[in-house]
Amino acid sequence: MNRDQAYALMLEHTPSGSLRRHMLNVEAAMRAYARHWGEDEELYAVAGLLHDFDYELHPDEHPTWGVAFLREHTDTPPEVLDAIMGHAAFTGTPRESQLSRTLFAVDELTGLVQAAALVRPDRDVRQVELSSLKKRFKNRAFAAGVNRDEVEQGARELGVPLDEHMERVLRALQDAAPEPAPA
Repeated sequence: MNRDQAYALMLEHTPSGSLRRHMLNVEAAMRAYARHWGEDEELYAVAGLLHDFDYELHPDEHPTWGVAFLREHTDTPPEVLDAIMGHAAFTGTPRESQLSRTLFAVDELTGLVQAAALVRPDRDVRQVELSSLKKRFKNRAFAAGVNRDEVEQGARELGVPLDEHMERVLRALQDAAPEPAPA
């Protein structure tokens, strides 16, 4: 399974543009952490792209349905399958690898970063400042669907201070953001 195959599978199984954007954001954050850890960037990208590919079509079976599909129909590496299971805390799957811990840690936080960008007049993630993101993180009414406890737990599991974790994920999304269309 390479990035192009994962991307095609994600597009095939994910009708929603917003969920596609989320998975692309998670991919960007995963790549940034792979570079930081000196890990396989392609492997991390595949995990980011596929972690929620089954969510819209099989919400009650997510991520179990997706992992079973990947296991049966693709050559997805076992460590990616474990990471996908582990990103959903309710599965009880232990996060034993750096890949698993990283996917869990970035998943919720990318949602907060995206929400912070969307409330800006220009909707440009490149203009979101870390101080603003930290302030919005503390306001649990903002992007209430983002599980702050899981964001904090993810940073702890990575052994990274929360501020550093937030900054790395924010910078990853900013670096991956397309240039705005000319006015």
